[in-house]
Amino acid sequence: MEVKIIFRFVRDCLDSVIHGNRAYHLWMALLTFLVLMGMYAYTVQLDEGLQATGMNDRISWGLYISNFTFFVGVAAAAVMLILPAYVLKDMNFKQAVLIGEGLAVAALCMCLAFVVVDLGGPARAWHLIPVIGYFNWPNSMLAWDVLVLNGYLFINFSIPCYILYCHYKGIEPKKSIYLPGVLISVFWAVGIHMVTAFLYAGLPARPFWNNSLLGPRFLASAFAAGPALIILVLEFVRKYTRFSIEDITLRKISMIVTVAAQINLVMLGSELFKEFYAPTHHSLSAQYLFFGLEGHESLVPWVWTGIALNLVATLMLTIRMFRQNFKMLSLACAMLFVGIWIEKGLGLIIPGFIPGPWGKIVEYTPTWVELVVCVGVLAMGAFIFSALAKIAIRIETGQMLHPSVTKKPLEKVD
Repeated sequence: MEVKIIFRFVRDCLDSVIHGNRAYHLWMALLTFLVLMGMYAYTVQLDEGLQATGMNDRISWGLYISNFTFFVGVAAAAVMLILPAYVLKDMNFKQAVLIGEGLAVAALCMCLAFVVVDLGGPARAWHLIPVIGYFNWPNSMLAWDVLVLNGYLFINFSIPCYILYCHYKGIEPKKSIYLPGVLISVFWAVGIHMVTAFLYAGLPARPFWNNSLLGPRFLASAFAAGPALIILVLEFVRKYTRFSIEDITLRKISMIVTVAAQINLVMLGSELFKEFYAPTHHSLSAQYLFFGLEGHESLVPWVWTGIALNLVATLMLTIRMFRQNFKMLSLACAMLFVGIWIEKGLGLIIPGFIPGPWGKIVEYTPTWVELVVCVGVLAMGAFIFSALAKIAIRIETGQMLHPSVTKKPLEKVD
Protein backbone atom coordinates (compact mmCIF):
# COMPACT_ATOMS: atom_id res chain seq x y z
CA MET A 1 0.00 0.00 0.00
CA GLU A 2 2.78 2.42 0.99
CA VAL A 3 4.68 1.60 -2.20
CA LYS A 4 1.61 2.46 -4.27
CA ILE A 5 1.30 5.82 -2.49
CA ILE A 6 4.98 6.56 -3.14
CA PHE A 7 4.60 5.75 -6.84
CA ARG A 8 1.52 7.95 -7.03
CA PHE A 9 3.38 10.73 -5.20
CA VAL A 10 6.23 10.59 -7.72
CA ARG A 11 3.77 10.45 -10.63
CA ASP A 12 1.83 13.45 -9.30
CA CYS A 13 5.08 15.38 -8.80
CA LEU A 14 6.11 14.74 -12.43
CA ASP A 15 2.62 15.65 -13.58
CA SER A 16 2.84 18.90 -11.63
CA VAL A 17 6.17 19.77 -13.27
CA ILE A 18 4.93 19.01 -16.77
CA HIS A 19 1.64 20.91 -16.57
CA GLY A 20 1.13 24.61 -15.98
CA ASN A 21 -0.11 27.80 -17.56
CA ARG A 22 1.36 29.49 -20.64
CA ALA A 23 3.80 31.69 -18.70
CA TYR A 24 5.13 28.64 -16.87
CA HIS A 25 5.69 26.72 -20.12
CA LEU A 26 7.42 29.69 -21.75
CA TRP A 27 9.71 30.05 -18.71
CA MET A 28 10.65 26.38 -18.65
CA ALA A 29 11.14 26.36 -22.45
CA LEU A 30 13.51 29.33 -22.17
CA LEU A 31 15.50 27.58 -19.42
CA THR A 32 15.65 24.37 -21.46
CA PHE A 33 16.95 26.32 -24.48
CA LEU A 34 19.67 27.93 -22.33
CA VAL A 35 20.64 24.57 -20.87
CA LEU A 36 20.97 23.13 -24.39
CA MET A 37 23.12 26.11 -25.41
CA GLY A 38 25.33 25.46 -22.38
CA MET A 39 25.62 21.79 -23.34
CA TYR A 40 26.66 22.77 -26.87
CA ALA A 41 29.38 25.09 -25.50
CA TYR A 42 30.50 22.29 -23.20
CA THR A 43 30.91 19.94 -26.20
CA VAL A 44 33.18 22.60 -27.75
CA GLN A 45 35.22 22.57 -24.54
CA LEU A 46 35.36 18.77 -24.59
CA ASP A 47 36.50 18.82 -28.22
CA GLU A 48 39.17 21.51 -27.90
CA GLY A 49 40.09 21.02 -24.25
CA LEU A 50 40.47 23.76 -21.66
CA GLN A 51 42.28 25.90 -24.24
CA ALA A 52 38.75 26.84 -25.36
CA THR A 53 38.45 28.75 -22.10
CA GLY A 54 40.29 31.82 -20.90
CA MET A 55 42.11 29.77 -18.25
CA ASN A 56 45.77 28.86 -18.67
CA ASP A 57 48.78 27.67 -16.67
CA ARG A 58 49.01 31.04 -14.92
CA ILE A 59 45.32 31.34 -14.03
CA SER A 60 43.85 27.87 -13.59
CA TRP A 61 40.59 28.93 -11.89
CA GLY A 62 38.22 31.29 -13.64
CA LEU A 63 34.51 31.93 -14.01
CA TYR A 64 33.54 28.34 -13.16
CA ILE A 65 35.18 28.33 -9.73
CA SER A 66 34.07 31.92 -9.08
CA ASN A 67 30.45 30.88 -9.52
CA PHE A 68 31.04 27.69 -7.55
CA THR A 69 32.33 29.68 -4.58
CA PHE A 70 29.45 32.12 -4.67
CA PHE A 71 26.67 29.56 -4.96
CA VAL A 72 28.05 27.46 -2.09
CA GLY A 73 27.18 30.51 0.01
CA VAL A 74 23.69 30.71 -1.50
CA ALA A 75 23.15 27.07 -0.59
CA ALA A 76 24.42 27.57 2.95
CA ALA A 77 22.00 30.45 3.46
CA ALA A 78 19.08 28.03 3.76
CA VAL A 79 20.16 27.47 7.33
CA MET A 80 19.05 31.02 8.16
CA LEU A 81 15.48 29.83 7.57
CA ILE A 82 15.86 26.28 8.90
CA LEU A 83 17.30 27.35 12.25
CA PRO A 84 14.45 29.67 13.33
CA ALA A 85 11.72 27.55 11.73
CA TYR A 86 12.57 24.10 13.06
CA VAL A 87 14.85 24.73 16.04
CA LEU A 88 13.62 28.05 17.47
CA LYS A 89 9.96 27.29 16.60
CA ASP A 90 9.42 30.62 14.86
CA MET A 91 6.25 29.93 12.84
CA ASN A 92 6.78 32.94 10.57
CA PHE A 93 9.73 31.22 8.90
CA LYS A 94 7.87 27.94 8.30
CA GLN A 95 6.07 29.50 5.32
CA ALA A 96 9.37 30.15 3.61
CA VAL A 97 11.57 27.29 4.70
CA LEU A 98 10.55 24.83 1.96
CA ILE A 99 11.23 27.49 -0.70
CA GLY A 100 14.62 28.17 0.92
CA GLU A 101 15.54 24.48 0.94
CA GLY A 102 14.52 24.16 -2.71
CA LEU A 103 16.81 27.06 -3.48
CA ALA A 104 19.62 25.31 -1.59
CA VAL A 105 19.14 22.12 -3.64
CA ALA A 106 19.26 24.09 -6.90
CA ALA A 107 22.36 26.01 -5.76
CA LEU A 108 24.15 22.79 -4.76
CA CYS A 109 23.39 21.19 -8.14
CA MET A 110 24.91 24.26 -9.79
CA CYS A 111 28.00 24.05 -7.53
CA LEU A 112 28.63 20.41 -8.43
CA ALA A 113 28.08 21.18 -12.13
CA PHE A 114 30.59 24.05 -11.97
CA VAL A 115 33.16 21.68 -10.43
CA VAL A 116 32.59 19.10 -13.20
CA VAL A 117 32.92 21.61 -16.07
CA ASP A 118 36.04 23.05 -14.45
CA LEU A 119 37.66 19.61 -14.53
CA GLY A 120 37.77 19.86 -18.31
CA GLY A 121 36.00 16.58 -19.00
CA PRO A 122 33.57 14.27 -17.18
CA ALA A 123 36.04 11.37 -17.36
CA ARG A 124 38.09 13.09 -14.65
CA ALA A 125 35.09 13.38 -12.33
CA TRP A 126 35.35 9.74 -11.29
CA HIS A 127 38.43 10.68 -9.26
CA LEU A 128 36.02 12.61 -7.01
CA ILE A 129 34.08 9.44 -6.17
CA PRO A 130 35.40 7.67 -3.03
CA VAL A 131 36.71 4.10 -3.46
CA ILE A 132 36.09 4.11 -7.25
CA GLY A 133 38.53 6.88 -8.19
CA TYR A 134 41.80 8.11 -6.76
CA PHE A 135 40.17 10.20 -4.09
CA ASN A 136 42.94 12.26 -2.54
CA TRP A 137 41.30 12.35 0.84
CA PRO A 138 41.96 13.71 3.45
CA ASN A 139 44.80 15.79 1.93
CA SER A 140 42.75 17.45 -0.82
CA MET A 141 40.39 20.18 0.37
CA LEU A 142 38.45 19.81 -2.90
CA ALA A 143 37.76 16.19 -1.92
CA TRP A 144 36.44 17.42 1.45
CA ASP A 145 34.35 20.01 -0.37
CA VAL A 146 32.77 17.47 -2.71
CA LEU A 147 31.93 15.22 0.26
CA VAL A 148 30.26 17.94 2.34
CA LEU A 149 28.40 19.36 -0.66
CA ASN A 150 26.92 15.97 -1.53
CA GLY A 151 26.02 15.39 2.11
CA TYR A 152 24.30 18.78 2.36
CA LEU A 153 22.49 18.12 -0.93
CA PHE A 154 21.16 14.83 0.46
CA ILE A 155 19.97 16.50 3.68
CA ASN A 156 18.29 19.42 1.93
CA PHE A 157 16.58 17.13 -0.56
CA SER A 158 15.47 14.36 1.79
CA ILE A 159 13.96 16.48 4.61
CA PRO A 160 11.61 18.55 2.40
CA CYS A 161 10.73 15.39 0.46
CA TYR A 162 9.67 13.66 3.67
CA ILE A 163 7.69 16.67 4.91
CA LEU A 164 5.95 17.19 1.56
CA TYR A 165 5.20 13.47 1.28
CA CYS A 166 3.52 13.55 4.71
CA HIS A 167 1.50 16.62 3.77
CA TYR A 168 0.59 14.89 0.48
CA LYS A 169 -0.86 12.04 2.56
CA GLY A 170 -2.58 14.50 4.88
CA ILE A 171 -0.59 13.60 7.99
CA GLU A 172 1.83 15.53 10.17
CA PRO A 173 5.52 14.63 9.69
CA LYS A 174 7.17 12.99 12.71
CA LYS A 175 9.69 15.21 14.46
CA SER A 176 11.69 12.15 15.49
CA ILE A 177 12.41 11.53 11.81
CA TYR A 178 13.14 15.00 10.40
CA LEU A 179 14.45 16.91 13.44
CA PRO A 180 17.83 15.07 13.69
CA GLY A 181 18.45 15.85 10.01
CA VAL A 182 17.50 19.47 10.59
CA LEU A 183 19.96 19.81 13.48
CA ILE A 184 22.71 18.19 11.42
CA SER A 185 21.98 20.52 8.49
CA VAL A 186 22.47 23.59 10.69
CA PHE A 187 26.08 22.63 11.44
CA TRP A 188 26.59 21.19 7.96
CA ALA A 189 25.61 24.49 6.33
CA VAL A 190 28.37 26.27 8.23
CA GLY A 191 30.73 23.41 7.37
CA ILE A 192 30.26 23.56 3.59
CA HIS A 193 31.23 27.21 3.42
CA MET A 194 34.08 26.96 5.88
CA VAL A 195 35.53 24.01 3.95
CA THR A 196 35.21 26.02 0.72
CA ALA A 197 37.05 28.90 2.41
CA PHE A 198 39.78 26.52 3.61
CA LEU A 199 40.18 25.39 -0.02
CA TYR A 200 41.72 28.82 -0.66
CA ALA A 201 43.05 29.79 2.76
CA GLY A 202 45.11 26.59 2.87
CA LEU A 203 47.31 27.73 -0.04
CA PRO A 204 50.23 29.64 1.52
CA ALA A 205 51.73 30.39 -1.92
CA ARG A 206 48.68 32.57 -2.64
CA PRO A 207 48.90 35.36 -0.02
CA PHE A 208 45.67 37.01 -1.24
CA TRP A 209 43.71 33.97 0.02
CA ASN A 210 45.99 32.93 2.90
CA ASN A 211 43.91 34.90 5.37
CA SER A 212 42.36 33.68 8.63
CA LEU A 213 39.42 36.07 8.08
CA LEU A 214 38.44 34.35 4.83
CA GLY A 215 36.19 31.71 6.44
CA PRO A 216 34.17 34.08 8.66
CA ARG A 217 33.85 36.55 5.77
CA PHE A 218 32.56 33.76 3.55
CA LEU A 219 29.82 33.09 6.10
CA ALA A 220 28.90 36.78 6.47
CA SER A 221 28.63 37.31 2.71
CA ALA A 222 26.71 34.04 2.32
CA PHE A 223 24.19 34.97 4.99
CA ALA A 224 23.70 38.31 3.23
CA ALA A 225 23.51 37.21 -0.43
CA GLY A 226 21.57 33.98 0.13
CA PRO A 227 18.66 35.41 2.17
CA ALA A 228 18.65 38.43 -0.18
CA LEU A 229 17.93 36.06 -3.07
CA ILE A 230 15.33 34.23 -0.93
CA ILE A 231 13.52 37.54 -0.33
CA LEU A 232 13.43 38.22 -4.08
CA VAL A 233 12.11 34.71 -4.74
CA LEU A 234 9.48 34.96 -1.99
CA GLU A 235 8.34 38.31 -3.35
CA PHE A 236 7.90 36.70 -6.76
CA VAL A 237 6.11 33.65 -5.30
CA ARG A 238 3.57 35.65 -3.33
CA LYS A 239 2.97 38.05 -6.24
CA TYR A 240 2.46 35.50 -9.00
CA THR A 241 1.02 32.58 -7.00
CA ARG A 242 -1.45 32.41 -4.15
CA PHE A 243 1.01 30.82 -1.75
CA SER A 244 0.74 32.85 1.42
CA ILE A 245 3.88 34.64 2.57
CA GLU A 246 3.26 37.10 5.39
CA ASP A 247 4.91 40.53 5.50
CA ILE A 248 6.46 39.69 8.85
CA THR A 249 8.34 36.77 7.29
CA LEU A 250 10.02 39.04 4.75
CA ARG A 251 10.77 41.64 7.44
CA LYS A 252 12.45 39.07 9.67
CA ILE A 253 14.56 37.75 6.78
CA SER A 254 15.46 41.33 5.84
CA MET A 255 16.87 41.85 9.36
CA ILE A 256 19.13 38.81 8.84
CA VAL A 257 20.31 40.25 5.52
CA THR A 258 20.94 43.66 7.09
CA VAL A 259 23.07 42.38 9.97
CA ALA A 260 25.04 40.01 7.73
CA ALA A 261 25.66 42.78 5.16
CA GLN A 262 26.92 45.13 7.89
CA ILE A 263 29.29 42.48 9.27
CA ASN A 264 30.52 41.76 5.74
CA LEU A 265 31.39 45.43 5.24
CA VAL A 266 33.23 45.57 8.58
CA MET A 267 35.32 42.59 7.50
CA LEU A 268 35.97 44.22 4.10
CA GLY A 269 37.27 47.31 5.92
CA SER A 270 39.51 45.12 8.06
CA GLU A 271 40.96 43.44 4.96
CA LEU A 272 41.57 46.78 3.24
CA PHE A 273 43.39 48.06 6.34
CA LYS A 274 45.58 44.97 6.45
CA GLU A 275 46.44 45.20 2.73
CA PHE A 276 47.08 48.95 2.40
CA TYR A 277 48.08 50.44 5.78
CA ALA A 278 51.50 48.80 5.66
CA PRO A 279 51.65 47.12 2.24
CA THR A 280 54.23 44.44 1.46
CA HIS A 281 54.84 42.41 -1.69
CA HIS A 282 52.01 40.17 -0.42
CA SER A 283 49.65 43.09 -1.08
CA LEU A 284 50.31 43.14 -4.84
CA SER A 285 47.21 41.05 -5.60
CA ALA A 286 45.03 43.50 -3.66
CA GLN A 287 46.74 46.43 -5.39
CA TYR A 288 46.01 44.81 -8.77
CA LEU A 289 42.37 44.26 -7.80
CA PHE A 290 41.60 47.71 -6.41
CA PHE A 291 43.94 50.04 -8.31
CA GLY A 292 45.59 48.04 -11.08
CA LEU A 293 49.20 46.94 -11.38
CA GLU A 294 51.73 47.95 -14.05
CA GLY A 295 48.94 49.11 -16.36
CA HIS A 296 46.85 45.98 -15.90
CA GLU A 297 43.50 46.98 -14.44
CA SER A 298 40.73 44.90 -16.03
CA LEU A 299 39.17 44.02 -12.64
CA VAL A 300 39.25 47.54 -11.16
CA PRO A 301 35.87 48.72 -12.58
CA TRP A 302 34.28 45.45 -11.51
CA VAL A 303 35.43 45.49 -7.90
CA TRP A 304 34.56 49.16 -7.32
CA THR A 305 31.12 48.54 -8.85
CA GLY A 306 30.68 45.60 -6.51
CA ILE A 307 31.75 47.62 -3.45
CA ALA A 308 29.50 50.53 -4.43
CA LEU A 309 26.52 48.19 -4.76
CA ASN A 310 27.35 46.66 -1.38
CA LEU A 311 27.61 50.06 0.31
CA VAL A 312 24.41 51.49 -1.15
CA ALA A 313 22.42 48.30 -0.53
CA THR A 314 23.62 48.01 3.08
CA LEU A 315 22.77 51.67 3.70
CA MET A 316 19.27 51.17 2.29
CA LEU A 317 18.77 48.06 4.44
CA THR A 318 20.03 49.84 7.54
CA ILE A 319 17.52 52.68 7.19
CA ARG A 320 14.25 51.32 8.54
CA MET A 321 12.08 53.44 6.22
CA PHE A 322 13.65 51.83 3.13
CA ARG A 323 13.73 48.34 4.63
CA GLN A 324 10.01 48.47 5.44
CA ASN A 325 9.15 49.44 1.87
CA PHE A 326 9.04 46.18 -0.10
CA LYS A 327 9.92 47.80 -3.43
CA MET A 328 13.00 49.41 -1.92
CA LEU A 329 13.77 46.17 -0.07
CA SER A 330 13.71 44.21 -3.34
CA LEU A 331 15.96 46.79 -5.01
CA ALA A 332 18.43 46.67 -2.10
CA CYS A 333 18.46 42.85 -2.12
CA ALA A 334 19.09 42.75 -5.88
CA MET A 335 21.96 45.25 -5.56
CA LEU A 336 23.45 43.34 -2.63
CA PHE A 337 23.21 40.02 -4.47
CA VAL A 338 25.00 41.37 -7.56
CA GLY A 339 27.56 43.26 -5.46
CA ILE A 340 28.53 40.18 -3.46
CA TRP A 341 28.61 38.04 -6.63
CA ILE A 342 31.19 40.43 -8.12
CA GLU A 343 33.20 40.77 -4.92
CA LYS A 344 33.18 37.10 -3.98
CA GLY A 345 33.44 35.72 -7.50
CA LEU A 346 35.70 37.61 -9.88
CA GLY A 347 37.04 39.82 -7.08
CA LEU A 348 38.25 36.86 -5.01
CA ILE A 349 39.37 34.12 -7.37
CA ILE A 350 41.19 35.90 -10.22
CA PRO A 351 43.45 38.26 -8.18
CA GLY A 352 44.76 35.27 -6.22
CA PHE A 353 46.75 34.29 -9.33
CA ILE A 354 48.04 37.81 -10.12
CA PRO A 355 50.94 38.41 -10.13
CA GLY A 356 52.26 34.90 -10.72
CA PRO A 357 55.01 33.25 -8.61
CA TRP A 358 57.75 34.91 -10.72
CA GLY A 359 56.04 38.31 -10.79
CA LYS A 360 54.63 37.93 -14.30
CA ILE A 361 51.16 39.45 -14.81
CA VAL A 362 48.76 37.54 -17.05
CA GLU A 363 45.18 38.79 -17.05
CA TYR A 364 42.16 36.56 -17.45
CA THR A 365 39.18 37.13 -19.73
CA PRO A 366 36.47 34.45 -19.96
CA THR A 367 35.73 33.18 -23.47
CA TRP A 368 32.29 32.76 -25.02
CA VAL A 369 32.53 29.05 -24.22
CA GLU A 370 32.84 29.75 -20.49
CA LEU A 371 30.11 32.38 -20.54
CA VAL A 372 27.62 30.12 -22.36
CA VAL A 373 28.47 27.11 -20.17
CA CYS A 374 27.89 29.27 -17.07
CA VAL A 375 24.56 30.51 -18.42
CA GLY A 376 23.60 26.88 -19.09
CA VAL A 377 24.48 25.82 -15.54
CA LEU A 378 22.57 28.78 -14.07
CA ALA A 379 19.56 27.91 -16.24
CA MET A 380 19.77 24.30 -15.03
CA GLY A 381 19.63 25.56 -11.43
CA ALA A 382 16.66 27.81 -12.20
CA PHE A 383 14.91 24.86 -13.89
CA ILE A 384 15.44 22.61 -10.85
CA PHE A 385 14.25 25.29 -8.44
CA SER A 386 11.17 26.11 -10.54
CA ALA A 387 10.18 22.44 -10.60
CA LEU A 388 10.76 21.92 -6.86
CA ALA A 389 8.98 25.14 -5.91
CA LYS A 390 5.97 24.29 -8.07
CA ILE A 391 5.60 20.89 -6.40
CA ALA A 392 5.99 22.34 -2.90
CA ILE A 393 3.49 25.14 -3.52
CA ARG A 394 0.85 22.80 -4.94
CA ILE A 395 1.16 20.44 -1.97
CA GLU A 396 1.24 23.16 0.67
CA THR A 397 -1.83 24.85 -0.81
CA GLY A 398 -3.74 21.56 -0.94
CA GLN A 399 -3.85 21.50 -4.74
CA MET A 400 -1.95 18.21 -4.94
CA LEU A 401 -3.02 15.62 -2.37
CA HIS A 402 -3.48 11.87 -2.32
CA PRO A 403 -7.07 10.89 -3.25
CA SER A 404 -7.57 9.35 0.20
CA VAL A 405 -7.13 12.80 1.79
CA THR A 406 -10.48 14.45 2.27
CA LYS A 407 -8.98 17.89 2.84
CA LYS A 408 -10.43 20.44 0.46
CA PRO A 409 -7.87 22.15 -1.79
CA LEU A 410 -7.09 25.59 -0.45
CA GLU A 411 -6.56 27.36 -3.72
CA LYS A 412 -5.48 26.77 -7.28
CA VAL A 413 -1.90 27.60 -8.11
CA ASP A 414 -0.42 27.30 -11.58
